[in-house]
Amino acid sequence: MPEPPFFEFRHVYKSFGAREVLRDVSFEVGRGEAVCILGRSGVGKSVTLKLAMGFLRADAGQVITDGIDVGTLRESALTEMHKKVTMVFQSGALFDSLTVAENIAFPLQERAPASDDEIDAEVEHWLDLLELKPVRDLYPASLSTGMKRAVAIARALAAHPQAILYDEPTTMVDPMMSHMIVELIAKVKRQVRLTSVVVTHDTQLARKLADRLVLLHEGGVRFFGTLAEMDASTDPALREFLQHDSLALP
Repeated sequence: MPEPPFFEFRHVYKSFGAREVLRDVSFEVGRGEAVCILGRSGVGKSVTLKLAMGFLRADAGQVITDGIDVGTLRESALTEMHKKVTMVFQSGALFDSLTVAENIAFPLQERAPASDDEIDAEVEHWLDLLELKPVRDLYPASLSTGMKRAVAIARALAAHPQAILYDEPTTMVDPMMSHMIVELIAKVKRQVRLTSVVVTHDTQLARKLADRLVLLHEGGVRFFGTLAEMDASTDPALREFLQHDSLALP
């Protein structure tokens, strides 16, 4: 019998005041799968991540994370859930007073007791995997936006989660740094094999990473399927989105 999905949205609705953001949204993310959520600005892409993390609650429907209805969890249970599901924010959300290496070490120190040597060895592992050794002793203020995101990914991985969520990882960075971040996330996918959800408007990133894709359009799921199914689709809203994205490329 196949394993149940790690994430599942079941007929989810979410509004902010009179503005309906999500309407009858349903999709799932299998264990070890990478799913990209595509769509233009303001269609609720980041809202889906916040719902999966329990930062927001659905108005109707269910958001299931690792078999648990997130909407039923109290604060203490959410804290426990966040030990196995982590999120990489656009801002990076790093500790300004800690160096890159110290930021990565932070979740290791918060976890089960470990010796300084064990923590140092694991920090070096993540610095190496994410190609961050040249900046290990720098503080976040001296890093570019893209480099801060790479550090945030390393820190998230150091927490040993079962799933990782990325919120627009290539937005507001130059093309070279965008390419670097895509390559790093692809490397993480190959080597760490976590369940991953990537919110993006960038179809080039999606083509590199996704096992399946979701297109949010006018509050609902307009498309959910594989890359091959996306390319074969004649849905006008999907074709328009893909054409607009290709025209926007430098």
